[in-house]
Order: sequence, then C-alpha cells, then structure tokens
Amino acid sequence: MDILIKNGIVVTMDPSRRVIMDGAVAVEGDRIIDVGPSPKLEKAYSADTEIQARGKVVMPGLMDGHAHAGHSLLRSLGMHNDTWYKACEVIYAEASTEEFWEVDALLTYLERLRFGTTCGVTFLGGGDSIMRVDDPVYARRHCEAAERVGVRAFVAVGPRRPPFPSKYSRWSGKSRRDYMVSFDEQVQTCEKIIQQNHGSAEGRVKVAMMMPTPHPEDKPITSSELEDLKQQSGTVRGISRRDGLMFTMDGHSRGTVKFCHEELNLLGPEALFSHSTDITEEEIRLLSETGTKVAHNPSAVASILGRCPVPELLDAGVTVALGSDAGAPDRSYDMFRHMFQCMRYHRRHLRDPRVLPPGKVLEMATIDAARAFREEGSLGSLEAGKKADIVLVDMRKPHLQPLNMPVDRVTYFANGNDVDTVIVDGRVLMTGGKIKTMDVYSVYDRANQEIEAAVGRSGLKDLYETTDRYWGHSRY
Repeated sequence: MDILIKNGIVVTMDPSRRVIMDGAVAVEGDRIIDVGPSPKLEKAYSADTEIQARGKVVMPGLMDGHAHAGHSLLRSLGMHNDTWYKACEVIYAEASTEEFWEVDALLTYLERLRFGTTCGVTFLGGGDSIMRVDDPVYARRHCEAAERVGVRAFVAVGPRRPPFPSKYSRWSGKSRRDYMVSFDEQVQTCEKIIQQNHGSAEGRVKVAMMMPTPHPEDKPITSSELEDLKQQSGTVRGISRRDGLMFTMDGHSRGTVKFCHEELNLLGPEALFSHSTDITEEEIRLLSETGTKVAHNPSAVASILGRCPVPELLDAGVTVALGSDAGAPDRSYDMFRHMFQCMRYHRRHLRDPRVLPPGKVLEMATIDAARAFREEGSLGSLEAGKKADIVLVDMRKPHLQPLNMPVDRVTYFANGNDVDTVIVDGRVLMTGGKIKTMDVYSVYDRANQEIEAAVGRSGLKDLYETTDRYWGHSRY
C-alpha cells in the first residue's frame, strides 16, 4: 500500500457523514482503499508512506463550481474606475498571448492547490463572455499548466456573445495581426480543444461547453436574432450532449432560466448554471424538474446586485455547488472564505441565523459539487473506491482551537492558508504548506511580467488608477 494518513480528525462526507476523531485513510495508487479508526487501519495496512495527521482535519479536496481564466492576472484592474469589463474585452481578445494564458493558469491552479481546492470549473475567459476560442493553442497552454500543477480542471469553452464575427488579435513580439472569427470558426476551435484536451493529464483535465447567457430582460431579442440564437445554442448544446460534456452558463438572473428552457432547450442534468440571481419560483421548479444544477458565488458582484435563492433551491431538491467566481476583480480562490460568506449572506438576507448550517455549506463545496460535476462516484468524499483527493488542514492554531466540533471549525474559522497537505490522485502535491510540483516564485515573476506586457499592448494604462474618492469617502 502507498499512503496511510493516520491519527487525524477525518471528516468523510460519506453518506453517513461520519466524523472520526482518531481516524485514518489508506491509499493505494490513485484510490482510497479504506477509511476508519486509526488503530484498526494501522493493524491492517503497511504503507510505503505514513502521514501523521495528529492535530489536523483530514477531508475531501474542496471543489469550485465557477471561475474564470485570465482573471488571476487581472485582479483589481479597472474596478475602481469602471473599466473592468473593458479590460476583459480588450486584453482577453486583443492583447493576450499564449504565454499570458499559460501563466494565468499556473497562478490560478497554484492558488487553488495552496488553498486545498483540488477540482474546479474555469471558463477560458470572462467579462461579458470574452472567450479565447479563435485558436486552440490558448486552451492547450491553459490545460498543460493545470497538468503541471497537478489538480483537476473542467475548462469551459464556447462561442462569444453575438454579433459575429468577433475581433481577435495575435501578437509576435511587438507585431500585431487583427482578424475576424465567425461563430462557425469559434465552434470548430472548441471541437479541436475537446479533441486535444478532454481527458488529458490522466483524466484530471476535462473540457466543458459553455454558452453566453442571453438577457432578453435587458435588451429585447428580435425574431431574427432569436432564430440565430436557437441555431447557435442548438449547435453548442448538441456538442455537449453528443460528447457527454458538462454544459455551463455564466450569469443567469431573473427570467433567463425560463427563456433558456422554453426557447433554447438548454436545461438538463449535465447543465450547471452559474449565479442564478433573483430567479422566480417557476424557474426554481424548472431547475428541479430538469435536474439542472446551480453554481452559487456568494462573493461575486452578481450576488451584490441580486440574490441566488440557495435555501429555496435546496428545499426544492436542486443541487447547488459553491463557487468562487475568482480570481478577479475582488475575490480569491479560497473556498473557506466563500463557505463563510455563503452562510453570512443568506442569514442576513433572511434574518435567520439557522439558515445554511455549516455541514450543508461544506457539502456544497465537496459532495454536492461532485454531484453537480457528475463526479459523485469518484470525488467529493473520503470513501473506499473513490479517488484519493485529500486535504489536511492544520488545526494547531489559535483560531482553530479547541478541536471539538471540527466541521464548524473548518467552515467558520479556517482559511486557505491553514491547509497543510494536498493529495490528488494519490500524489502528494503539497506538504507543510509547500507546493512540490514547481518553483512558485518563478511563476510569480512571470505573472508580473505578463500583466505589465498585456496592459502595455492594450494601451489601457488607466487600469491601475483609483478615483478621487478612493480615500476618505463612503463610496466611490
């Protein structure tokens, strides 16, 4: 046997939600083979590597239901002077290089790894659905970076928002070439991305299909636009159904779930809809009836402007995963922070401190997320036969003592920097808080170089500016 983690507080997230105060986890290859009391497993197994987990919580790797590539390099830029979306639009499509997407991915997955998130969904772009799908090389560089870090990734790709064709730029040194890319060409790029990357990294990297969320409530859709939208969404959704891929959408709000169901036939058990703020009772029912999942991002700007009705969705039987919507403009990949935010957010709205118990929120970041990803058979809990994606949280710190009620401790008080050890597929990627897969400081240096270069190419020098009301005022 390869690894025996012993003498830890094992939070299994199994069907019985066992918490074993002196527990052990036995790992062989990439799978968990046993979970139980330490004395029992120590007698039963002889391991090549023993990990002493005394004073630590042993739990499944956390899972992130929604985030964006590119955002790790664009943190804070433009958020103080209302140019954030302009930054996404220009930099992602016209001022980013292959190296930009590689370094951003390294930074993203290193942050997830450091904070104990072993699996997550990442859109290949952001802002108002600015996807980098003019050439498969950008997705390839992203996926290769995820493989190097060692965590799991669902990389979501799909066409940009109409109208088409869309403008993109390629750079060779300081030389720029602009070109227009049609909807069909963007879809063809997505097909190549699937062929090249889905199931790579020994199955840890998978591709999902995405579609920009239409918002007829903001701008009426003409009959001809609707026909185009039906054809386009049918093409994209058809690929996801044909290949058995996750289908995900960013930015659902009141009325859009109903529109996507009645007009576009996009709902279904393999669909994961992000944000879903201010949706109606009818839309909650539609999500429940179709088995469509929701990714709730309590720290996102969308959750300031509206509210995802998580308790109501759960009561209706809808699977809700927790998401970060990271890493920009103002939020991190620390899922511990988002668990805490989730509880506070809904309790304040409903004026009820009993809403969303800590155990439920931990489920949303583990086993419920695995269900949303259709991976509950292999991820999301510590059970024999499941993948060995395991996190150890060091509880020997003032804010995490005493060691009673460990689920409360990790959801209310822990943060990502308390993660000590991360194992993915039975491979130890981090121990003692130190990442083993690469030189992280070289990544940080490259990240600073790449964002300076991208801002220079974009000409958006004002992205760093604050406002004259940044200091000393109650609002911008």
